[in-house]
Amino acid sequence: MGLLDGKTQLNYYQGNDLGNYQFTSLDDIISQFQIAYVGEGKIIPKIKRADIAFHAQRALQELSFDTLKSVKAQEIVLPPSLSMILPHDYVNYTKVSWVDSAGIKHPLYKTNSTSNPFSIKQAENKEYDFTSEATNFLTNYDFTSTSGVGEGQSGDASWKTTAIGDNQLPTDSMSVSNSNLTFKHGSRNRLTVITSNIYCAWQKINLIGVDSISFSATAAVAAESPGVKGKGKVRIGITSLTPTSSGGNITSSSFVFTRANPGYPFGTPPGNPLVSPDIFTYLTTASQPAFIDFDQTSLTTKTLDLDLSSVEADANGDKFAYVIITSTVDNFQVVTSDEADLSTNLIGDVTIIGDSLLPNLSQNLESTAWANYKSTTPSENNNDDYEDDTYWPMHGNRYGLDPQHAQANGSFYIDNRLGKINFSSNISGKTVILDYISDSLGTDAEMQVHKFAEEAMYKCIAYAILSTTVYGQQLVPRFKKEKFAEVRKAKLRLSSLKIEELTQILRGKSKWIKH
Repeated sequence: MGLLDGKTQLNYYQGNDLGNYQFTSLDDIISQFQIAYVGEGKIIPKIKRADIAFHAQRALQELSFDTLKSVKAQEIVLPPSLSMILPHDYVNYTKVSWVDSAGIKHPLYKTNSTSNPFSIKQAENKEYDFTSEATNFLTNYDFTSTSGVGEGQSGDASWKTTAIGDNQLPTDSMSVSNSNLTFKHGSRNRLTVITSNIYCAWQKINLIGVDSISFSATAAVAAESPGVKGKGKVRIGITSLTPTSSGGNITSSSFVFTRANPGYPFGTPPGNPLVSPDIFTYLTTASQPAFIDFDQTSLTTKTLDLDLSSVEADANGDKFAYVIITSTVDNFQVVTSDEADLSTNLIGDVTIIGDSLLPNLSQNLESTAWANYKSTTPSENNNDDYEDDTYWPMHGNRYGLDPQHAQANGSFYIDNRLGKINFSSNISGKTVILDYISDSLGTDAEMQVHKFAEEAMYKCIAYAILSTTVYGQQLVPRFKKEKFAEVRKAKLRLSSLKIEELTQILRGKSKWIKH
């Protein structure tokens, strides 16, 4: 049966499988090898298809490296970073070049005179630095995202919130506006006592490897109205206790969001434990509970320094902490029902910055070698005028130049540590083409072999199988020679030498060609 049976020319010319008749899929090669080489009375009496597939893939890899044609290429416009990311299926390159306005490729030459080493971070005294860069441990620390604040103990919001009272007053609210977390407090008459709710927001952070942090926030509170309400208060602190929503009291491992005693306003005993400084288990460098109280009516920034060296990690090696924000307004004298009578507290720009002590050496973001290489103007940039009388004649002064440096195209080197190709500065903004080799095993579609190398595949598979079996050792020398011969034949076929093309090349070399 013909190989084209069942496929019309219409299907081919209007399809996307153009030129693929020159290839045979790896699956077909495995099946055909099984038919020709495996079975009773044949060279290989018995073998699993999975074993054939393994040796076939290894053969395809080896042939891809130095026998089969490399058809993979990638083109980008080189960004100001002067770096090109290596393709996902990259094994090695065959050519790197840039393209001019006429579409002509100009080869770039690899330089071995520089590299991009791991740059060790050092302190001012040049000792090795094992600390990481200062980072803010909080997410949505400046309250720029409204979705980063949400009610309850679970969910995607980084800041969890809750109202603590009999129920949230209809006039109250807790929202994000103008990059601040804003609390609006009203009041109610509860058993002849006028009370208001406490509002709370908290976020979990991991301080593993951190010995000290700087903790700051900016907040403002509601002003006091004599005869109506007291001054507001915002408190923010850090604790190792875990917030829970069930009943109970403060324990060694958690504090509880509870309602205040209905007979008392919030903030007076026996009120909610959140107003107690005892829940803040972390200490400042002055050995005081790590919290900040804000009672100024204008935006004020306060900072604390915390020493965490004595805080131990848990059994999993984690050192979790909770940042707690509470908002209260005490001593309401009347019930507030109008929007104008609500007390507004707000807080923003909560910052927790610390240096982590790393177990391994920390790294500078950029090595000196790479920074100098990409910032230097190559000497060839000064010699790109081919009409300049001083460029080409030079009266013998170019004798002894290294050809890889005697060119104006530019240079590159491959940073295998970071998986990038770095280019000299004169290539910035140009279209760069990378021709490269893969192992032809990236996807099922590319697992195919040119028909010129099909027999070489069979010999490679047979030799690999026989050399790894006991019964086939006497055949190994023979198939080793056959494999070598077929691979050599495949290279000659795939070189695609044409007599007319060769003739033209030799004519250009002033050779006498007979016809």
